[in-house]
Order: sequence, then C-alpha cells, then structure tokens
Amino acid sequence: MSSSPPPTAPSAGSAPDGPFTQLSDFVALPRLAGLALSPDGRRLAVPVQTLDAEGTKWQSALWEVDPEGRRPPRRLTRSTPGESSPAWAPDGSLLFTTARPDPAAKPGGEDPTAALWSLPAGGGEARPVLTRPGGISAFAVAADSGDVVVTASTLPGASDATADEERRKQRKEAGVSAVLHESYPVRFWDHDLGPASPHVFWAGQLPTEEPAGETAATPDLRDLTPDARPPDRTGDDLALSPDGSLLARTEEVPDGPAGRRTRVVLVETATGTERVLVDHPLAEVYAACFSPDGGLVVCVRESLATYTEPPDYTLLLVDVAGGAARDLTPGFDRWPSAPQFAADGSAVFFLADDDGRHALFRVDLDGGAPVRLTRGGAYSDLQVARDGSALFALRSAYDSPPLPVRLDPTTPDQEPQPLPSPGSLGPLPGTVRELRATAADGATIQSWLVLPDGASPETPAPLLLWIHGGPLMSWNSWSWRWCPWVMAARGYAVLLPNPALSQGFGQEFVRRGWGEWGGAPYTDLITAVDAAERLPEIDATRTAAMGGSFGGYMANWVATQTDRFRAIVTHASLWDLDAFVGTTDTAYYWEKEFGDPLREPKRYEQNSPHRYADAIRTPMLVVHGDKDYRVPVGEALRLWYDLQKRGVPSKFLYFPDENHWVLTPGNARIWYETVLAFLTEHVLGGGWQRPELL
Repeated sequence: MSSSPPPTAPSAGSAPDGPFTQLSDFVALPRLAGLALSPDGRRLAVPVQTLDAEGTKWQSALWEVDPEGRRPPRRLTRSTPGESSPAWAPDGSLLFTTARPDPAAKPGGEDPTAALWSLPAGGGEARPVLTRPGGISAFAVAADSGDVVVTASTLPGASDATADEERRKQRKEAGVSAVLHESYPVRFWDHDLGPASPHVFWAGQLPTEEPAGETAATPDLRDLTPDARPPDRTGDDLALSPDGSLLARTEEVPDGPAGRRTRVVLVETATGTERVLVDHPLAEVYAACFSPDGGLVVCVRESLATYTEPPDYTLLLVDVAGGAARDLTPGFDRWPSAPQFAADGSAVFFLADDDGRHALFRVDLDGGAPVRLTRGGAYSDLQVARDGSALFALRSAYDSPPLPVRLDPTTPDQEPQPLPSPGSLGPLPGTVRELRATAADGATIQSWLVLPDGASPETPAPLLLWIHGGPLMSWNSWSWRWCPWVMAARGYAVLLPNPALSQGFGQEFVRRGWGEWGGAPYTDLITAVDAAERLPEIDATRTAAMGGSFGGYMANWVATQTDRFRAIVTHASLWDLDAFVGTTDTAYYWEKEFGDPLREPKRYEQNSPHRYADAIRTPMLVVHGDKDYRVPVGEALRLWYDLQKRGVPSKFLYFPDENHWVLTPGNARIWYETVLAFLTEHVLGGGWQRPELL
C-alpha cells in the first residue's frame, strides 16, 4: 500500500450547491422512463418518477411534452399507485397501465391489480378499460385499427377471468403457496416463476365511451396463448400489424434438457391460428416490428454463445407471407437492437453500442452499410413520426439524465437539443472527459473520467475505479444507481472503463475476454487505471475499486490480484463460479461460456476469485440483496465468511427486501451513505462513521 494520505478529499466548494451534495435531494430528482408519440405527431407522453409524499417510494406519473419544444411540459395523471407504459390509440386517447382503484367500484374487496386505463383525447377523467385478476403487465396497440392485445398473468387452465379469479381464491383460502415445477428454470431476476404464466389476450377495439352503469369496461378477452405454462417468461414482447390482423410475439422454447431460447411466431388475431415466423436452433430471435404496410417484419437475431465464441447480433428482414428472411446488417461489427421501420418503410432505424456511446443508426432496405445518425450520447425509446418528418427519443449521457429530443431521420452525426421536460438538472459538480489507453496486445481501452470541481495538480482528487456489470455491456449512459456525480460532489474522481467483454468495440474485443474473465478484462482495467493515474489531477496514492454484478466479480478478482487499492466495494458479486452457475436463475446461459463444471472445470478453476481468497489484503465492503436471483445471496454469504475468517477488514451491507439492484429511495440513500463512509475510512484516512439508520 502507498504511504498515508492527506486526511480529506479535495474540496468541492467551488462547485455550485446542487442536488448531488445532499442524498435526500439526489433521490428526489425526477426521473424519465419512457416515451410515446401520438399518431398525429403533436404530443409526447413521458412517464416521470418522483418521490411520494412520505419520501419512501417513487411514484410514476404521465406528463406531456411538446414535440416542437414550444409549450412547457404539463402533468396528465396523478394517483398514489402511479401510471406507466403509455401508448396512444389512433383516436388520440392515451392508454396506460395503473393499479389505481376504479372510482366507480364498490368499497372493500381486494386491492386492485394493474389494469389498462384510457385518458380521452379531448381531456377529462381517465377510466379503466380492461382488467384481469392477475393484472395486466403489457399491451400493444395496432397503429391503424386501434385493436389491442394485453398480457396478463393467468393460472393454468383458467383463461376465463372468472375461473382464474376463483382458482386464485381457492389457493389463498387453502393457504397454498406451493409451486410444482416440471421444467427449468424456476425463477427469474427477482421473482418466482409459476404457478401462473403470462398469457396474451385479444381485446380488439376498445369502446370509446364508458358504458353506462358499469364500473369498468370488461369486454371478452380471447386467449391467444392458451397453452402457455411456466417457465414461459415472454409475454411482454408483442407487436401488432398496423391493421391488427396479425400479432408477432416472442415465444420461449426448450433448448436442450434444461435450456431455453426464443423465436418469433405469428398469430392470426381473428382465429388464433399460429405459425412460426423465425426459428433458428442456434439463435435467439426477438423484438419483432411490422413495416407500415404490414408485409415485412424486422427482428433481432442473437446467435447462441458457445464455449469458444461469444454471441453475435444482426437484424433479420422477414417476409410475412412467405417467411423468407435475409440479413439486413451483414458485416456490421456492432450489436443492433430495438429496430423500427421508417415511416415510408424504406429503411430501418435501430440502436447499438458504439465506441462508448449507445447510438442511433439507419439502414436502407435496398442495401448499403448502416449510417450512424448521432454523434454522442445514449438513446432509447425511439419513436418514428408517421409523416416521416422526425424521430423522437430519450437521450442521456454522463453529463445528462434521459431527456426527450427530436432528430432528423436522415442526417448523420447529430447532437440534438433537449425538448423542455420535467427532468432537467442544473450545473454538475465537475466535468467529464474521455480517455484512451493501449493494452499490451495493442487493443484500445476507452474510458470515461469524471473529475470533480477543484481537482488540479495542486489539489489532486482521489480516484474511484467503477467497473460495469454485464459483462456484455458498456459504460455509455446516465445511471441513477451508480451515479458518479454523487462522488464528484464529495471530491472524488470516477473512472468508468470499458475493458474486454464490453460491447460496442467489435466482436474481437468481446472475444478477448470470452471465458477468461480474469485475463484481459482485468489487465485492461489496470491499463485504464494506470493511464488515469498519470494525469496531474489524480492522486494515485488514494484509490478504490467498485463494481456490481459482473463488476462485482471483477472487484473480487482485483482484490485477489493486487493490493494497490485502499478499498474495494463489491455489490451483487460472483465469488464462487461453480456455486453461482448451479444456483443462478439461468444457469444454461453461463454454462455456454464456462462449460459444465463437472466435465469442463478449467475455466471455473482459473477464473473463480474464491480460489485466491488467501491473497486478499484490501478492506472490502460486501453488498447484496436477498431477492437477487441472478446472483444469489449465497455468493455474498460465502465471500463474507471467507473474508472474516481470514481477518480481512470488511463489512457486509445486506438488504433483505432488495433484488439485484437497490430500488427503493431509503435503501438507495443507505447504499450511498455506507459506501461513502467506507471510502472515507479507508481511502481518505478518516474515522468510520456508521450510517445513522444502520
């Protein structure tokens, strides 16, 4: 370890007083989460999350944003449960899901589940239009006809709403919570699978006027997926043809004795007749989207990973009538996602990570290479104006949370200005710059570096290495959960590198770390840290490393390989790879890369941090949620025991009711408070101050 550091971080006193200084102000910042453009292109609906009156949870409400940027944003909905998932019907009404109670319902009874509601085009009160006993989790609207399909959790053999409700009542009254599984998997991310599964129901055209004397519109819903059974998890990936005659949906099918993969099927909504549109035994196929005339579908094909090869992605263009498919992005060395057709059907827009950005691309159907339309930033929730005049999306970056923007459909290299919205920020407590370093094998390692105000050669800032999760992702956008500006407001510099396995730098860059997590990903991180520490604004004697999920794995690996860091924070981390693969929610996914641990133990033995526990000298903060089924809490329990019995200075921040992330405002504050206290003790040399509520 380096010599003793000065007792405090550089002062952020020169930074403007802002919401990153106080954690209570930070968690109260409004957060945009989605975008929907009306058919006439004159209205944008945006879900915005804000703190409730008690400050204990986030509520989502729908706001309207002017696509022309002239009118100020205005709030459309208000309720305690909140509203989300907006989509416009052709008549201009706004559909959304909410668990708010029906104002016309009789008092008492069960708490309401999420239902489909409609806000009239001309204003007035919203009203429920579709309900199901298990709640509605997703829906899709046909662009021309206005026909609707919904996804709802349904018990086996109970497609009829009355039967579903009765079966749920019987289980509750009998005190039965058991689930009998007959195939793998049994849970997903943070929830158990079964006994219900997502079914897709045809609702047709919704009534434009509320029927007199009824508490809610309850039209007959026809089950388009009557055979759906657990462990099916794919009810939310839906697309209707413009005329509503066809539904394209993602279907999960077995892949070997205990694996799963997806394909795209077409359903004739009038009859329920189903046929497979795209199915590949060595690929996942999903995210289907219809062309404006309904004759074509574009979808994502993700090749299944193998022991020797990572996955690769392309877009498929499929003829609806005959099923003929062709690769729309051949030779494109990036991973396309979220495809949508241009208004005239001549091109497809899509998103892809590219060199530390999440960029918007356009590819013409008649050939040619994809054209990148955006220079910087990370884009999501793309909306295409039906007259072809514009595109709309949410844009974020490390210096901006997600904000709605307007783009031209053909101009390359755009930097659009944000539209007025309820989610903007004031000045940030620092600056962000891009760094590049060269690895030993010649690969370029791209990073983002956040520098706090006041950092200079005279007052260099301590450095926090933040390692991203995934591992097949990259640092390229704003994050509320891992927000570097909270640290910058306290004088820390934050390094966000994209090492081997990061996407957006080409297939070979991913391949460099495939099955060798402790190899190039680790050395790339160290290369990036070395480059940052050479800057005069960085104090190389005061550093820490942090990461979550795969980043937590890397933080653990760093702890076993070097003692150059003064502290390490590991969140939702992998520690014993063999145990992890046997208990995670999707074991078959990870075995493709690492192999069966009984038959191919090499990669587990070489890359599992727990095998090198005796080498750890660095103080560690372990963080984990009990409801994390992607990285089960047993990983943290084993790591914590291994640290304690070796006498490594360590603490364990445990969340009994959180999952892979930390999603409630109170726990998010505690997360930051504990991390900051741990860093103050070990990086800045201050005393340990236990957070007040712990």
